[in-house]
Amino acid sequence: MPFYVYILRSPSLDRYYIGHTGDDLSQRLRKHNSNHKGFTGKVDDWTIVYTKMYPTKTAAYQAERQIKAWKSRKMIEQLIAGNKEI
Repeated sequence: MPFYVYILRSPSLDRYYIGHTGDDLSQRLRKHNSNHKGFTGKVDDWTIVYTKMYPTKTAAYQAERQIKAWKSRKMIEQLIAGNKEI
């Protein structure tokens, strides 16, 4: 079973959300765009702007943590553009 790191973008918030999942990505996006408690539940315009597949949940989680540790919008946008690697 593949696992994914993904980055979502909300135009209305002008923000990114970074996560990992073993679910189908389109199903996961629907959950983020549904009305729920939590950061992504505030709006329903999230789109997937980056994905990378990993063989294990641990590897996907570690990649997610690395991206979040950057704390840099510029580095995240370089990753999305293909100019940076995890």
